[in-house]
Amino acid sequence: MKLELVDIPHIEYVSAYQMQQRLLEARIAAADALPDRLMLVEHEPVYTLGKYASESDVLFSVQTRKAKGITVVQTDRGGQVTYHGPGQITGYPIIRLSTKKAQGVAWYVDRLEEVLIETLAHFELSGGRDAVNPGVWIGKDKVAAIGVRVRRQITMHGFALNVRTNLSHYDGIIPCGIKGRGVTSMHSYLPGIQIEDVKPVLIGAFCNVFGYHECVASKEVLACA
Repeated sequence: MKLELVDIPHIEYVSAYQMQQRLLEARIAAADALPDRLMLVEHEPVYTLGKYASESDVLFSVQTRKAKGITVVQTDRGGQVTYHGPGQITGYPIIRLSTKKAQGVAWYVDRLEEVLIETLAHFELSGGRDAVNPGVWIGKDKVAAIGVRVRRQITMHGFALNVRTNLSHYDGIIPCGIKGRGVTSMHSYLPGIQIEDVKPVLIGAFCNVFGYHECVASKEVLACA
């Protein structure tokens, strides 16, 4: 199987969401004539509200958010409130789940968690799951959030992995509606780590977990381990 990579650093959330929608609609219309795609983006600071989020989950005032350059956007993904911003790899897979293999939402979230756990393991960081809350954790602190939507067996939204994220921006929300748990970033353990170090590892882990043999970005074919 082939995966097409769409890599867009520094893009506002609404623009990336509109691109997801266009890719989703194109994939639905073309059936399997188009390949699976993985969008990798780095957002400008934004709090996104999922279907089950409440505005009370946003703690910063409008004035504080404006001063910090953080916007708020309502989305149609599952989950509650989370943060996206510079220093974070946000991934939006636009892929078809197979009904023949019982690849439902629970299976898909589990596979996304595995991608993130494998990525962390490459850097000798021990990521784990929580039995109740989706995402990936280092100890009691969440390092990666997951929120997805599936329409006609095609996925959108996805995951966000903190690499060099400004963790103080999480002070303005109740992340994923979970109280009493922390949030962390890879650079808290590996001070010198950069987005560019992590991205190829994450792409390789995604291909490995989901069974892609090659990843095509524009005219360049990237090897997927």
